[in-house]
Amino acid sequence: MVKRVIVIGGGAAGMMAAGRAAELGADVVLLEKMPHLGIKLSLTGKGRCNLTSSEDMDKFIEAFGPNGRFLRNAFSKFFSGDLIDFFESIGIRTALERGKRIFPLSGSAKDVVKAFIGYLTKHGVRIITDTTVKEILIQDKKVIGVNTNKGTFYGDAVILSTGGASYPQTGSAGDGYIMAERLGHTIIPIRPALVPLEVKEAYVQDLQGLSLKNINASVYLNNKKIAEEFGEMLFTHFGLSGPIILTLSKTVVDNLEKGNVLVSIDHKPALSKEQLDLRLLREIKEHRKKNIDNLLKNLLPQSMIPVVLKFTSIPYDKKAHQITQEERAALVAMLKDMRFTVARARSWDEAIVTAGGISTTEIYPKTMESKIVKDLYLCGEVIDVDAKTGGYNLQAAFSTGWIAGAMAAS
Repeated sequence: MVKRVIVIGGGAAGMMAAGRAAELGADVVLLEKMPHLGIKLSLTGKGRCNLTSSEDMDKFIEAFGPNGRFLRNAFSKFFSGDLIDFFESIGIRTALERGKRIFPLSGSAKDVVKAFIGYLTKHGVRIITDTTVKEILIQDKKVIGVNTNKGTFYGDAVILSTGGASYPQTGSAGDGYIMAERLGHTIIPIRPALVPLEVKEAYVQDLQGLSLKNINASVYLNNKKIAEEFGEMLFTHFGLSGPIILTLSKTVVDNLEKGNVLVSIDHKPALSKEQLDLRLLREIKEHRKKNIDNLLKNLLPQSMIPVVLKFTSIPYDKKAHQITQEERAALVAMLKDMRFTVARARSWDEAIVTAGGISTTEIYPKTMESKIVKDLYLCGEVIDVDAKTGGYNLQAAFSTGWIAGAMAAS
């Protein structure tokens, strides 16, 4: 007998689930509340779509933190190599870029969405857009269908792939959490992750647009270090962003109500304070007649120099040989520990992913089936798994979607 499968949500996980189920012979209907499929997917990676990473499985799982182990079964069945082969099969060639990130060779996320729609169409998936699911129907603790604004759809299995609450303008408004909770699932409190941070210091506006590489950023809660990352970051008109800030943002969000949260930037992580002081002394001896603002060009980006001099109270036109030991110490301290007080995270509109969601303890990791409702499958961002930037989150969506589709069709 042909299995009738209903997929709720046409994002990365939902399209993968629907296509895989149909490929295995199921009669699949994909319900999407927005006018088009894959709207959020088309925006990922700044429109370029960081599909996955070439990191090994252990590194992948580590990127998700404690809940990463839930994904081991899914990754063992459908991992980055399988995903690359899948995309090749539907006409998307891939390219390995810096940081082990894998993108479509065309550099276009819209090409990925278009190829997915072709894949779904080829295998006979019925795509119904502008359709809002109001309720998942249950009988004897088993799914039998869904109620929507366009009527009732009946099926043998339902796959819930509604995404998280980030980028709500793309359709990810947290609907899935409400539906799952009504069925008895535990929802781990959701909060924005991979999100820029607003800081209290007004002078951050003077640094707007400045990108820093090879720096270390540390998060402090009540003056105790609780996290750190090395890499790239970006100053914005409101605060801090860029890869390592986004990675640290979940820790920041989880601790904002516990006390004073600071982000410290070490501009010269390869040097100790003593080594940096010696480097500064050497620069002063070699360029003793230069103004200090000119000398600092060898150590800092141009737009950073006025800020550093202001906070160390050193006149910009002071000659290098006139710099006192105390002023030198102040410069070293500023370069090694530039602190910003976090006021808040930016809104859901700017969060890349959602932390929290349906508890992984209530999902069978080998099948993605609910432990509470038979023939209900869960995949993608609606589950309580989230990782740092670098293609990890999309791989999780594709892997859990692939498993859910395969199991729902079997």
